[in-house]
Amino acid sequence: MAKVEIKAPIIDEIKGYVDKASAAVLVDYRGLTVEEDTRLRKALREAGVVYKVYKNTYLKRAFEGTDFAQLNGELEGPTAIAFGIDDATAPARVIAEFAKKAPKLEFKAGVVEGVYYDVKGIEKIALIPSRETLISKLLGSLQSPVANMARVLKQIAEKNGEAA
Repeated sequence: MAKVEIKAPIIDEIKGYVDKASAAVLVDYRGLTVEEDTRLRKALREAGVVYKVYKNTYLKRAFEGTDFAQLNGELEGPTAIAFGIDDATAPARVIAEFAKKAPKLEFKAGVVEGVYYDVKGIEKIALIPSRETLISKLLGSLQSPVANMARVLKQIAEKNGEAA
């Protein structure tokens, strides 16, 4: 009876993240030093990603009836999970960037916007820029033609001004 009472709040905590998350990425963190783990957690936190280590059985229970249940087959051995709440690609992107300096950190799998991705798929997801980066690129590409047109109109106006 005591074990059930201890498990329930943890499973409820996981379910809370599952309900809010648009993505979840599983990683094998074996071999990371304490310093590396601390830096990884900081980088993920700054990107708005929730990163936790739970027992695999708790994750399976919390995933029941959700898109994240697709990850159950990967829940073996030491597993950490990164939940993307606001940015679906942030967990994969931040972990992939960090893994360049800490190769012991390895992807297991992930679910992004309801779709299951294996290791190769998650590595591709990691290449997608953040929403803010994509918006700023779009705005930059829209701004350039407008600025060019403004310069041309100014030159025409100045030329016509001289003729008058």
